[in-house]
Amino acid sequence: MTAPATTTAPGSAPGAAPAPKALYVYGITPAGVRTPRAAGVDGAPVRLLTESGLCAAVSAAPPRLRPRRRDLLAHQAVLDELAAQGPVLPMRFAVLSPRTDALLSQLRSDAAHLTAQLDGVRGCVELNVKGTVVPGHFADLVRRDDKLRTLALRTRRRPDYEANVRLGEAIALGVRREARRTAREVVDRLAPLAVRTVQGATDDEQVLSASFLLRSADEPRFREAVAAQARDCGDRLALSVTGPLPCYSFVDPRPAAPAGR
Repeated sequence: MTAPATTTAPGSAPGAAPAPKALYVYGITPAGVRTPRAAGVDGAPVRLLTESGLCAAVSAAPPRLRPRRRDLLAHQAVLDELAAQGPVLPMRFAVLSPRTDALLSQLRSDAAHLTAQLDGVRGCVELNVKGTVVPGHFADLVRRDDKLRTLALRTRRRPDYEANVRLGEAIALGVRREARRTAREVVDRLAPLAVRTVQGATDDEQVLSASFLLRSADEPRFREAVAAQARDCGDRLALSVTGPLPCYSFVDPRPAAPAGR
């Protein structure tokens, strides 16, 4: 599989054989799965390529590949059908392989690694938990933080524009700091319920983004735990759960290169 790319049909010299068409790759599964009935990206039919006990779900790559909503939904629908049958290594949108023989060769050469990856997500789903700062949470923070309380009293006694700006910035910083501390506590409490946990990118507003690999049977218990955390920290951090998702965050379709390469 190659990195996401946009392809255009190359020109051919007169009389030259047509260039092999690129393949759009949805995911890798164990051999024996049923071909998804959902239409693929750009409405193309999905087919399976089988090699070394593995299947790659593919369709013809469109001449132009753009993240249109209908194509994103088609990509997801194919993965949902595959995931309903067993473990799948999902590819993100717009992963291409240049030729059928190249993809089959890769399945052959990477079979041991891909099989181990499939075993690692068998019977599992991915859930993503996000947490955003609750901006109104500052009154209790000011009462508990000596520096903020002193600054607030000083500003109240001598109100001016600069003092108000300093107080606002200090409160915003304190709110974010407390939200980040709460986010770490949430992950610490949820991680023992998961097989694996991966932290995602955050910013000043979304201070928590973590993906959890869960045994399917543990999903209800995990959701209950998130709900309990949301009740406990709702004045500081607004929590949301997305999923179940294909296990994007917990698969590596390619083995690591040997040292020195």
